[in-house]
Amino acid sequence: MDSTVFFQGWGGLVRVVVAGALGYIALVLALRVTGKRALGKLNAFDLVVSVALGSTLASLVLTSSVALAEGVTAFGVLLAMQYLVTFLSVRSPRVARLVRAEPTLLYRDGFLLQAMRQQRVTQDELRQAARSAGHADLAGVAAILIEADGTLSVLTSPPDEDLH
Repeated sequence: MDSTVFFQGWGGLVRVVVAGALGYIALVLALRVTGKRALGKLNAFDLVVSVALGSTLASLVLTSSVALAEGVTAFGVLLAMQYLVTFLSVRSPRVARLVRAEPTLLYRDGFLLQAMRQQRVTQDELRQAARSAGHADLAGVAAILIEADGTLSVLTSPPDEDLH
C-alpha cells in the first residue's frame, strides 16, 4: 500500500489548518453580515444555499487548487445570490412562488389523503404530531399542516381557507 494515503507531508496539513481556519472565519463573518435569514430555520431554498456554502468550504479546505480568495469569493457570490433572491421574493409574488414553499393542509375533519401522499406524510406521523402537541387523539385537533420548513403544525381552531 502506498504510504501517501496516510501522510503526504506537512505542507498539506498546514494548508488545511490555515485554509480551514481562515475559510471558517470568512464564512462566519459573511453569514453575520447577511443577517439572520441565513442562520434561521431553513426552507428548501435556504437549505440549498447552506449545502453549497458547506461544499465550498470543504473544497477550499481540502482542495489545494482552490485558493482562499477564490473560496471567499464563492461565499460572497452565494450569499449575494441568496440576498438578491430573497430581496426579489419580498417584492414580487411571482418570484416568491418560485422560491418559497407554502404550507399544506393535511388534516381537517379527517385525513386529506391526496395532500398527504404529495407531501409523503403518513397518518401515524400526523397522530404523533398531535400527541406531541398535547392531544391524546385527533378529536381536539381542528387541522394539521406541514409548514414550508417541513414541520407539522397542529391547530386547535380552523385554519384560513386559502391554504393548499
